[in-house]
Amino acid sequence: MKPASKKFDLVIIGSGPGGQRAAFQAAKAGKSVAIVERDAMGGGCLHWGTLPSKSFRESVYRWSIGSRRSHPDIKKLFERKNRVIKNEVRIIEEQLVRNHVEVIYGDAVFAGDHSIEVTTKKGLLHLQCEKAVIATGARPVSPDFAEVDGERVLDSNTILLLSGLPKSMVVLGGGIIGCEYASMLVNLGVQVTLIDKRPEILANVDREIVCHMVDQLASKGMRLVLERNTKAVHTHDTGVIVRMVDGEIIEAEACFIALGRQGNTESLGLASVGLTADARGLLKVDQDFKTATDWIYAVGDVIGFPALASTSMEQGRIAVCHAFDLKEAIGKMALYPIGIYTIPEISTVGKTEEELVDAGIPYVAGRAKYKELARGQIVNDEWGFLKMLVHRDTQEILGVHIIGDSAADLIHIGQAVMILGGRLSYFIENVFNYPTFAEAYKSAAFNAINQILGRPSVG
Repeated sequence: MKPASKKFDLVIIGSGPGGQRAAFQAAKAGKSVAIVERDAMGGGCLHWGTLPSKSFRESVYRWSIGSRRSHPDIKKLFERKNRVIKNEVRIIEEQLVRNHVEVIYGDAVFAGDHSIEVTTKKGLLHLQCEKAVIATGARPVSPDFAEVDGERVLDSNTILLLSGLPKSMVVLGGGIIGCEYASMLVNLGVQVTLIDKRPEILANVDREIVCHMVDQLASKGMRLVLERNTKAVHTHDTGVIVRMVDGEIIEAEACFIALGRQGNTESLGLASVGLTADARGLLKVDQDFKTATDWIYAVGDVIGFPALASTSMEQGRIAVCHAFDLKEAIGKMALYPIGIYTIPEISTVGKTEEELVDAGIPYVAGRAKYKELARGQIVNDEWGFLKMLVHRDTQEILGVHIIGDSAADLIHIGQAVMILGGRLSYFIENVFNYPTFAEAYKSAAFNAINQILGRPSVG
């Protein structure tokens, strides 16, 4: 029996942020669009990654600054996560219907030139398309020395399925995911040991910001172990034993593994369309997110760094605009913010101090402490601060780095000024609402100009 066949202008494999934005962009341009999803609408971002972890983080944060009950109820903390996921799925499905995007559930495999086969519950479906976008995302890496069982040994796909809160946990990996969960857990009263084989955590973040975060987490009992390799993780009835290469043994009730991610490309039949993924399952693309095969694009985690939901969305939009030669404004994503949802929150845009020092660029660092802002006193954030890096000669804003309440929202003020070519004078000459965290920009600007002019800074 011949399989059913359908034809589309665009077929997108994966319904995460990159796939969604690609679909909407094409649909708005009048293209016929299909999304093929293997698991659940919204992909890993919505069900196991960004959205549930940030929803859980919000619940933890509210609990940590609230009543501080002696034993947090993890089931109640998960309620927000479950509610957010359910509502977001409904919203996405409604948007896809309104935009006449067809959703096909099944496993997609490339089957030759402009051809994709999908194995659905009803059988094989053959799709013909002018263009295709791979937006299949990535999954947690499983190291050889540990087996994720979802009970004692966890990863980012399983940690939010816990039925109870462990008293102690070892976190392997000091990247964004490892640090986010380590900070959530320590704020819930869990004894956390964060281990990384590298000499530093959050390697791409300004060092002053990272040190500030580590100081706060250490004050809550977190132990940080750097430049140490893990040999094995063993489980037993009441916990785990983590054996280090140097012989140290660390015991805890659970272990969370955050050692990178692997692209979901192995089942796509890439060879049939002349594509090859690297050892991490990632695809190479050009500046327009086109692969080596002219009619296929790839976006999101499946192409690697920066692997953010926000950048994935823009990649999806740019890819479609290029694929169909749409006359839309297309940026090159030269300056984008990074939000790290640790507790405290971190967000950054532009150059770090380390990068400016290495490049020999003359600069000053204007700082504003949250505890000196009225808003900081109101919300009781005494740790937060904003740092603005300014070119000493031109007064151009080179970077903004924030740790504390609302950092991921606040960063966009600095981003906008930088992209529009604003200088230090913008912050000095304009009025900011009082009491707000946005005032930190004005305070940091005065701190910077005082340094440039050789004046003593207040405070």
